[in-house]
Amino acid sequence: MIFKSIKWRLLLWMAFLLTLILTGLGISIYEIHLAGRLDQFDDRLRHRVATLGAALYNNQNTNLSNVQFSPEINRLFQTKNTNGFYYVVWQRDRAEPLKKSKNAPGEITRPQPVERDTGTYIRSDDRGREAYRTTEQGDCALVGHIVTTELAAAGQFARWTIFGGIGVLLFALAGAWWLVTRALRPLEKISAAAQKISSGNLAQRISVAESEGELGKLAAVLNSTFARLEAAFAQQKQFTSDASHELRTPIAVLISEAQTTLARERSPEDYREALAASLDTAKKMARLTESLLELARLDAGQEMLRREKFFLHQLAEEGIKLVRPLADQRQIKLHSEFLPAEISGDATRLAQVITNLLTNAINYNREAGEIRVATRVENGMAVLLVADTGRGIAAKDLPRVFERFYRADKSRSGGNAGLGLAISKAVVEAHGGTIEVLSVENSGTTFTVRLPV
Repeated sequence: MIFKSIKWRLLLWMAFLLTLILTGLGISIYEIHLAGRLDQFDDRLRHRVATLGAALYNNQNTNLSNVQFSPEINRLFQTKNTNGFYYVVWQRDRAEPLKKSKNAPGEITRPQPVERDTGTYIRSDDRGREAYRTTEQGDCALVGHIVTTELAAAGQFARWTIFGGIGVLLFALAGAWWLVTRALRPLEKISAAAQKISSGNLAQRISVAESEGELGKLAAVLNSTFARLEAAFAQQKQFTSDASHELRTPIAVLISEAQTTLARERSPEDYREALAASLDTAKKMARLTESLLELARLDAGQEMLRREKFFLHQLAEEGIKLVRPLADQRQIKLHSEFLPAEISGDATRLAQVITNLLTNAINYNREAGEIRVATRVENGMAVLLVADTGRGIAAKDLPRVFERFYRADKSRSGGNAGLGLAISKAVVEAHGGTIEVLSVENSGTTFTVRLPV
């Protein structure tokens, strides 16, 4: 379970990487420290072996068994204060030491001579480090130093380095824990909010203080998604409620007509009237049901739209011809200003939009009013304009005119369910276009449709 947690996986990776880094750094520091200490001893060894070799060279014509070293050499290797240094001298071609200090090891092997090489060499063994050199005559001088104390000090330094590395690791992991916890806190809030939303609390939102960070932006996107989800559920709930209300009235009319007709014997004319009223009510229910199904298909993207090229102004002309008798009944004048605008889409569906807009412009216009219909191409979009001289739409109603079942002028609904503009908006958006409305009370209303050319 612990390995499924993002926090613990991050911390384990950090611990692993920090351990590798600190281990490598600690080993490097220890090696550098030990090499530095050994270099100091090697310099002192080289100095002493050079001094000793020079003394042998100066006494090359003397029997080395009787050689007397200078006070400097005696001082470097004095018996009472050797500082851990010792020396051994071999005469040419002899394996046994000729002369050595009192603190020299009992058994010590003469280094192998290098032909015609008088350089200084360093060797190491369990006792310590030794420097040796061979004179031109083949005599060999060796100076050594017991490094047990120094190795112990280096070991102590290594232990302190390990303890320090562990301390740094623990401090770094504590800081990493704090940072990871702080960084992942928005995810916990997101998870908690999502859980509450899944349980039905659609009003829940994610509260993130750092809105500019990556997780803050994610929270903002999720909050926006939750808001749209809440609005969609609210709209669906309202849609269901309104649909039930709209269907309840015609159903009640049908039941009432049937009950009244069956209450007593009636004449054929009475039965005919009752059947005609029932038929009219059933047709209204059929239209409402068809509109609801149409909206549902458009919302689900299941409405198949045909794609064919046609001119928008020709479609508008046909729409004007269709509604002209209705306009003549109210003495409303229709004016057209058409410019060619070729588009690709479903002509039948867009004709439905145009007819709906023209019908609304007639129904909500004043007597003997005017309607202006125009088409043009603007900024790569085909534009359809339908403007009337009616009473207009109140400012409080304007943002809701495209909502389903919403009627701004309920006194003049004329049996309209309030789905025409909602269907028109869905059809236009299915074509990749937009529909807008501008209205001033007592001055008129203008609908503008924009479609890709």
